[in-house]
Amino acid sequence: MKKYVPYLFFFLCLSFLEAQTVEISLFANGFSSPIDLQNAGDSRLFVVEQSGRIKILNSDGTTNPTPFLNISSLVSNGSEQGLLGLAFHPNYDTNGYFYVNYTKTNGDTRISRFSVDPGDPDIALPGSELTIIEYSQPFPNHNGGGIAFASDGYLYIAAGDGGSGGDPGNRAQNTTILLGKLLRLDIDNPGGGNNYGIPADNPFAGSAVNAEEIWAYGLRNPWRFSFDSANGDIWIGDVGQEDVEEIDRAGATEAGLNYGWRCYEGSDPYNTTGCPNPSELTFPIAEYSSSTGSGNCSITGGYVYRGSDYPSLSGLYFYADVCSGRIGTVTSGGTLVDHGTYGGSWTSFGVDIEEELYIVDHGGRIYKITSTLGVTDFNTAKISMVPNPASENVTFSSENQNIAAITIVDLKGSTLISEENIFAPSKNISVAGLSQGIYLVKVFSETGSFSIKKLVVK
Repeated sequence: MKKYVPYLFFFLCLSFLEAQTVEISLFANGFSSPIDLQNAGDSRLFVVEQSGRIKILNSDGTTNPTPFLNISSLVSNGSEQGLLGLAFHPNYDTNGYFYVNYTKTNGDTRISRFSVDPGDPDIALPGSELTIIEYSQPFPNHNGGGIAFASDGYLYIAAGDGGSGGDPGNRAQNTTILLGKLLRLDIDNPGGGNNYGIPADNPFAGSAVNAEEIWAYGLRNPWRFSFDSANGDIWIGDVGQEDVEEIDRAGATEAGLNYGWRCYEGSDPYNTTGCPNPSELTFPIAEYSSSTGSGNCSITGGYVYRGSDYPSLSGLYFYADVCSGRIGTVTSGGTLVDHGTYGGSWTSFGVDIEEELYIVDHGGRIYKITSTLGVTDFNTAKISMVPNPASENVTFSSENQNIAAITIVDLKGSTLISEENIFAPSKNISVAGLSQGIYLVKVFSETGSFSIKKLVVK
């Protein structure tokens, strides 16, 4: 009997992984300057158009003819201004509240709450706007724009540094104002004469000097941020000045972090006059060049993929660049992979109720992120494997030869299950002890031919 050692399989696994590709598939088009995509806990997607409209995109790719919301008369539109962000209350299914971030006709930022029409889930209730917070914008650029609820139930708001170039007012480092910050509000328990409250664990809660709304600071233009649904980590794509696009990550409870702008652009010194010691700053987990000649200009932050359709993408953070059309990923350890140019002017990402990932092209198209592996199952032994995905047991069967050995490894190449000397047309193996994820299986026939297969454990 030939001994089937795992070393060859390990190297096959490595080439298998290296062949992995990220692809995009057109899901819908016909939108006007879309810049955000959210779900409300059901099968619908909500497409935010910069001019002030929100449209409903159905799961079959069709778009409702009547906008969900139209506040174009309230919005200054153009350049970096407009209706910039959307978030649904965690209890939207019962209270019908949703929140928008937009620049008013005078250019200042307003965060408002609206309500869905109780008689029609596809239309917002006219006249239901309640202003939550406003703050002035000294310039028309660097407005931030993202808003999102975390698992703690609080509303987070991305505020840019107020614009111009180089943060001439040193606003991002000034903790007495809201610009250049990530804000955190309790919108369920208003107080102090505001339509929101201050969470007790905000870093400056109770301060008579610093802005109590601040959660983090030292940001230039955190256009898009998100929370990892698996652990609550926050990921921020912060747009660089002229040379470095940065990706920041922090744990869910890490309050008061200073991400360093205007002192540093990414990890590069920019203007360190009067700045804190670098040991007091939080530097990016990853960054890439936007210098002249790179083709890049502005990062669009995305999400950590936690869907189930493409297990090989699990745990990868996605980002994109507006100018070059590049899409990339970052591992939890900070390894950045540029997957290439995909042709869009990427303004946002979004996830559906199943946590499948989409990407938004400012040109009017919505794509779904997909993945293939550069090789298909190598099935010289004509092996079947059912069920797949599996949670308890998997049965391997051969059409014309006995099965000799089966080895199951994880994506690091570690052997988790190994069965030898089988010599039967079928074999049942329990996978109940494996964690959810994707695994690689090599099945040998009695003649030495083999099949490599992808096994999903759910």
